[in-house]
Amino acid sequence: MASIFKTTEISNPEFESNNLRFITVKTKNLNGRGDICVFVPPFKNLENLPIVTLLHGVYGSAWIWAHKAGVHFTALKLMEAGVIKPMVIAMPSDGLWGDGSAYLPHNQANYEAWIVDDVIAAITENIACTSEASPLFISGLSMGGFGALRLGAKYYKKYQGISAHSSITNTNQMHLFVEEDEANYKQENRHNEDVFQTMLTNKKHLPPVRFDCGKDDLLMEYNRDLHQKLISENIPHNYQEFEGAHEWSYWQEHVKKSLLFFSNLT
Repeated sequence: MASIFKTTEISNPEFESNNLRFITVKTKNLNGRGDICVFVPPFKNLENLPIVTLLHGVYGSAWIWAHKAGVHFTALKLMEAGVIKPMVIAMPSDGLWGDGSAYLPHNQANYEAWIVDDVIAAITENIACTSEASPLFISGLSMGGFGALRLGAKYYKKYQGISAHSSITNTNQMHLFVEEDEANYKQENRHNEDVFQTMLTNKKHLPPVRFDCGKDDLLMEYNRDLHQKLISENIPHNYQEFEGAHEWSYWQEHVKKSLLFFSNLT
């Protein structure tokens, strides 16, 4: 099958470590190259494995979930213990615009299509234990939580489960983290700027949804508000609060809940 990408570079197995691979592709959606860090389970005779897209927050990139939270070590331990089933974890950059693209189309690049189309294609083209038959899931933290909740709801036919941690719930919260003007994130359809509106639009079709937030997180009230709005519209979801703030120690611990949630859906 011909690649959809003009160029693809993938790391040499001789130099890979800890079951991580790195892929760089050139895509029209980014008007250039995009990076993906990929955890591939080291087990034999695997095929059609689920693909979990794990989105980072502001300031981050493709490497950050692995090298700030060790998610690949967490996943492998859970798999070896039989707690979760084998799955591939795709950790893409957000396109690297400003402090964060919010995974939206803007400023002459389509960071949304990069995630929902290109990242999946790059994985299925280059990771042998995946295919077009692989179940797809999406999760993320902070800005990545916004991306996961919004994209998972918008592309409900593609994803079979959505999970998020410490999420931004509307682009009007981006100013809490980025120096770029909030106007950069404006969408022609303003519903695309808001998680609740996207979920409300597609409420009859949503896959299973869960999200959580730390009790000392600066985004706590926004997450509580989203939870209450979803309840008011009878939109099924699971929401949890835990001790913790907007910090890597929280995400390192609670990403386990995303992995277990997805595993139970396969």
